[in-house]
Amino acid sequence: MDKKQMELLQGTLDMLILKAVSLGPLHGYGILLRIQQISKDRLEIQQGSLYPALYRLEHQGWISSEWGESENKRKAKYYRLTAAGRRKLQTEAEKWNRMADVIAGILQSTPEEV
Repeated sequence: MDKKQMELLQGTLDMLILKAVSLGPLHGYGILLRIQQISKDRLEIQQGSLYPALYRLEHQGWISSEWGESENKRKAKYYRLTAAGRRKLQTEAEKWNRMADVIAGILQSTPEEV
């Protein structure tokens, strides 16, 4: 697999966005860059996926937004994690880690264990 084109499993985009904004308020494009940065350039989120997800997360009350000025002096909507979003991130991260452990166990199984 090309390192930048790893496919995201369904449902993980919201969790990654919540994680990115948990590190500090960001505008939309900044969220894309932050995910790319913390994944060490192994994930690249498309803008066409990001903005509907931001709308959904804000509608759920997991992030809030306010208008501000970006680094290049343009008007930009900045997103931050809410208390409900912090709880959701923790819950989703725990579920993700449990699922990853189950899948790792399945992949490591041998014929003798079946």
